[in-house]
Amino acid sequence: MKNIFRTVARIIPRSQRAKLGVFLRYFNEKQDHDVFIGTVTAISFILSIIIGISGYGLGKSFFLFFFISLAIINAGVYSVIALLVDREARLIEASLPDALQLMASNLRSGMTPDKALLLASRPEFGPLKAEIDYVGKQVTLGKSIGAAMLEMASHVRSKKLLRAVELINSGLESGGSLSNLLEATAGHLQEQTLVDKKIKAAITMYIIFIFSAAAMITPVLLGLSSTLVEILRSSLSQIDIPSSAASALPIKVSKIELTKEFLNMYIMIFLVVNGFLASSLLGLIAKGKQREGLRYFVPMILLAIPLFLLAKAGIQSILSGLFNFT
Repeated sequence: MKNIFRTVARIIPRSQRAKLGVFLRYFNEKQDHDVFIGTVTAISFILSIIIGISGYGLGKSFFLFFFISLAIINAGVYSVIALLVDREARLIEASLPDALQLMASNLRSGMTPDKALLLASRPEFGPLKAEIDYVGKQVTLGKSIGAAMLEMASHVRSKKLLRAVELINSGLESGGSLSNLLEATAGHLQEQTLVDKKIKAAITMYIIFIFSAAAMITPVLLGLSSTLVEILRSSLSQIDIPSSAASALPIKVSKIELTKEFLNMYIMIFLVVNGFLASSLLGLIAKGKQREGLRYFVPMILLAIPLFLLAKAGIQSILSGLFNFT
């Protein structure tokens, strides 16, 4: 079965497989990346065919539903993996200052650097404990502590961890006071964390405003606009202008050829695309990465579409005595 998935993975260009392999290394170092890529590709292909056939049964284009669903499924899988990888990196970065301070204390007590690092492993450090234990196993097998720590940093998508490891290695090579270096690095990381929290508090209002505009204000305005279009369509259909008078008018008045189903479908697609762009903007503002905003996408859509339907139904119920919305 694995050979089949490896064969399916060859559909993806080699350069793209290499990039995905580097990315998946942060998610699971031991897993065969070609097998994982082939599995995701095969499952998404089968599901896309089923969705395309369902769309064709409803009178829609098979290829339209197929390619859209194929893109959404693959993007969804790798986006979830990216979020999990970034979440683990944030947990490690949060525990890193405490681990460095503990390692510095162990060095001051007279321990060797490798033993000081191994004794800095604590259950409360979460994912960082597993990485420190990995370094201990590599050192036990005969690998140098510097090489083992660099290999550990390659498992985590964190620049802070990589810089801390490079500082430790430089201290080991230069023979300087490693404990002072570790304490200074831990203090710098803690200051950076405080700065990040202040920035996050400052941009909270921007996040609330963008989320409200995309999830609440826009659906209400679209509900009002769609009702206005239906009023114009109903009103213009009741106007009977003689052909002689119509030819003398500077503008041409004709029946609006715009169905209610097309308008609703257009607004639904607009809300989904608008929600995706707004969530990407929120992730870029809050975390500096667009994929971090995907956590806002589903709540935004679940709020925007029902709110549009409720706003449209409410406005039509208020104006039902004046206009016919059939």
